Formats: sequence, structure tokens, C-alpha cells
Amino acid sequence: MLVGYSSSSEEENEAATAQNKSCSRQCREEDDGEGDCPARKKAKTEEHVPKTSRLPLPGCLLAMFPEDVDPQAEDGTLHGGRIRSFKHERGNWATYVYLPYHPEEEFRDLLEELLSVAKAHGVPLSSQEEFHLSLSQTVVLRHHWIQPFTQSLRAGLVHCKRFVCSAGRLRVYCNAERTRTFLGMEVCTGHAQLLNLVQAVDRTMTEFRLDTFYEDPSFHVSLAWCVGDMTGQMEECMKKLQSVVDEHEDGPFLLRLDCVELRCRTGNKTFCFPLER
Repeated sequence: MLVGYSSSSEEENEAATAQNKSCSRQCREEDDGEGDCPARKKAKTEEHVPKTSRLPLPGCLLAMFPEDVDPQAEDGTLHGGRIRSFKHERGNWATYVYLPYHPEEEFRDLLEELLSVAKAHGVPLSSQEEFHLSLSQTVVLRHHWIQPFTQSLRAGLVHCKRFVCSAGRLRVYCNAERTRTFLGMEVCTGHAQLLNLVQAVDRTMTEFRLDTFYEDPSFHVSLAWCVGDMTGQMEECMKKLQSVVDEHEDGPFLLRLDCVELRCRTGNKTFCFPLER
């Protein structure tokens, strides 16, 4: 009986040993990549996922971060030679307040004639892409200031009324850095109302410790510009340019600006503030 028990026990031990060897061999095969266990299948699946499968961001999302400017945007040759008044920094938004001017066909005809006369006198002017009357200097806002800044502007303008101003006298302007010269048309009526708007804007500027407008401003609409300080050359042909304005068609041309809405542009955003009727 003892012999039989011993024989059965040895057979069971041999069977267990064989099973353990089989399991060990299977585990080694799995580790070596030869098995087909679930863990290995998962690894194979992951290996088939391309590493370059990331989808590009939609353009609308990229446009949400305009401060991430392409280095080419700093290249003056791409902007007619224009140079920034201050260096672009991430999170800084160039900001100014203005009244828009929507030109009529008569104005555009006059402007083409002015550009032609200036060119004949050696001043290569380029027309403004859009026209406006500035009510502030260009200042720098941090991104998190934009909302409280525009809220302050809106509150300060709540009682400002609509009006009409006009311009007809040409003047030459040059920026503080002497990098650009402008041909502008100076306001001749509506000066007092414009000063009231500037006072409201200046209160917001002071609140945010930013530069206020000029003490004795020459309100004007810039018509055209050129690179560099061309003040002397422009002054030499101003009489001829003014005669073009004064003798335009049936009489002196007057630029009429309906001041119904003040705007604030900061970066690529524009905020509108309708004036009271």
C-alpha cells in the first residue's frame, strides 16, 4: 500500500512539474513576443497606432490667440516699410480709441488726385486702408485689462451725444519716432464736441495709468502716408494740394463725419460704443 501511494504521488508530482514547465515556457514566449495572450494583443494594437495621428488645430482656434504672431509679422518689408512704434510682446495689445469715417465716392476721387499731385512732387504717398479720427494715443493693454477697460469706456460715454463734424484743411503730421509722415485733413467744425469725448476717454486712460491725449489736439482724418520724415518735402507742395481740395468740382470739398459711434480697437478686436441720440 505504501508503494502504491508513493507511485501515485510521484505521477502527480511529475504532472505538476510538466504543467509548470509548460506555463513557464508560455510566459517566456509571451515575453519574447511569441505568445498570443490578451496582454500581448493589446500591445500589438498600440503598436499599430501611428505616432503622427494628431489632427491639426482648426484655424478658428488658432485665431483666438493673435498674440502668437508669426515672426514675419515683425518684418517691415511686408508692411510697406512701416515700423512698430513699440516692440510686440506676448500679451501686450496695441489699443486706441477713434471715430470711424466711411468715405463716399467723391472723397475717393479727390484722394486719387491728391496722391497724383504728391507723387509729381517726389512724395510717394500710400492711401490709408481705412479712415478714422483718433481720440486717443496708441497705448498698450495687457490682455486681462481689456474687459474692465472697455467697461470703463462704456460707462464714461453713456451721456455723450451724437453730432456732426467736418474737415477741409490739409495738414502734414509726423509720428513721434519720425518714421512715418501723414497727409491729414483737419477738423474745422465740431471741435468742442470732440474735446468732450476726449475728456471721457482720458478718464479711462488715467484710471488705468495710461497716456492721455495731447493737450492741444489737432483733430484730423489721416488720408495717406509715407515712410520716414518727409515733412519738408510735403510742406513744399501743400499749396498745390490744398488748391486741389478748394477747387474740387463745384467748390471746396468738406469731409463730413457723422459721429454716431465711438470705437476702441485692441489687437484684432473692435468694440463699439453708440453715442446717445
